[in-house]
Amino acid sequence: MNITVIGCGRWGTFLAWYLCSIGNNVKIYGRSESRTFRSLRETGKNEYLTLSPEIAFTDDLGQALEFGDKTVISIGTQNYPQLVQSIKSSGVSLKNKEIILCMKGIIKSGGKRISEATAEVLGNGQRVAVWVGPGHVEDFIRGIPNCMLICSEDQQYAKELCAQFGSQLIRFYYSHDMIGCEIGAASKNVMGIAAGMLDGMGYSSLKGALMARGPREIARLTKAMGGDERSIFGLCHIGDYEATLFSEHSHNRKFGEAFIKGEEYDKLAEGVETVRSILYLGKKYGVELPICNAVNSVIHEKKDASKVFTELFLREQKSEF
Repeated sequence: MNITVIGCGRWGTFLAWYLCSIGNNVKIYGRSESRTFRSLRETGKNEYLTLSPEIAFTDDLGQALEFGDKTVISIGTQNYPQLVQSIKSSGVSLKNKEIILCMKGIIKSGGKRISEATAEVLGNGQRVAVWVGPGHVEDFIRGIPNCMLICSEDQQYAKELCAQFGSQLIRFYYSHDMIGCEIGAASKNVMGIAAGMLDGMGYSSLKGALMARGPREIARLTKAMGGDERSIFGLCHIGDYEATLFSEHSHNRKFGEAFIKGEEYDKLAEGVETVRSILYLGKKYGVELPICNAVNSVIHEKKDASKVFTELFLREQKSEF
């Protein structure tokens, strides 16, 4: 298959590497002004991996879209509205094309899920799926396998992608619950920041309680939005907790720890903006989100972390279920 990968960050570059490794023709699109893209095109590698010389590069979005039967997108979530408008303006027909969204975030303007933003701008003339779940580039390139999830409202399409993209390195499961998968994948980054904050305060033992209670509040939100709350206990959310709450490679966990310690952290932590969107959705659907609210209070309201988490811990008694 001919596959275009839009995005040349850590995950986008891995996706190009992986899709090429399982026998596809891959072309990476990046903006000409991007230093990351220029470096990748010139050297064929980044700090994580070396790409096959068979992978092509282009800074022409129209050419990239024309090339790919499938377009795999992995960029910063908050940059997606601009990209999808550029895709629409490219003049390339997307009829019968496939778009696979590999991002874990909620757009801060209006609390939109990525697939919602896609449909609003591009309409419904293409097949759309999301590819989420656990796994770090650093582990995959060492040959350490993991399980991931492909979700589409068209479940047969999700099954097809699982068969096309699966390998001994990644075993795929499928789902049709777009709301649950997208909300679960985005909100696990908020939980990752909370875990990092606990690490930074020396309260790592509370991460077990975080693992137990975090999915409960996100499941309530998912159900209120019309999704399947069971999705939150699958690969899109709790299945990604090891990679997000504990791993040394987790950007969100490392951000949370650095924030508590007053240290700079220059990598993208999607949960920083996502927490605002999740709280917006919680208010819209009337769902209490105490852990997300605590993270937001520390990051965006500059409240004292020790006090915020102590108050969270000392909330009124409630039944576990």
